[in-house]
Amino acid sequence: MPPGDQGRKLRRTRLLRQMKQSHFAELMGVNQATVSRWERGVLDLSEAQWATAQRLFMGRFESAQDAGLKRLVESSSHKVHLVCDLTHRLLAASASRQAEWRTDVSEFLGKSLLVYASPEILAADTTLDDLGWYDGQLGSLEVETGPNFDANLVIAPGRLLWERITLADGTPARLVTTIA
Repeated sequence: MPPGDQGRKLRRTRLLRQMKQSHFAELMGVNQATVSRWERGVLDLSEAQWATAQRLFMGRFESAQDAGLKRLVESSSHKVHLVCDLTHRLLAASASRQAEWRTDVSEFLGKSLLVYASPEILAADTTLDDLGWYDGQLGSLEVETGPNFDANLVIAPGRLLWERITLADGTPARLVTTIA
């Protein structure tokens, strides 16, 4: 991750979750000043701290509404999956999406899919902040992608629709549907 991006992402995520620095600091086992330094880019989180922060912010299906969403995604006949928009961790996937993958979906659930992204997906993801995605100015985006050349989680060339939704606990999520 480029310098400064980690702090900006941390701050944006914390604010989206409506969490005060002091509360986040308590959950992370540090003081509020440390969180402030992380967010300003003065101090980097260790790899373990970053993983802990991502787990704290990861979307969960705790409400009946979210459980219904998960069921709809999993039963869809379309190639669709749902990820936490902050951490890119897989929350649910349809059977037709899972059929594209050569590894059981249980290996991916709760893990970030960003490492499998094609160059086109990575490039589109880096433009989201400028497009107003995180500010709610843009609710959907079509993305053209090439293959990712991964043996386990295959991304075929095509057109994707990204739709931003919010889980019941306020976590932003991204519904990814293959449209062509």
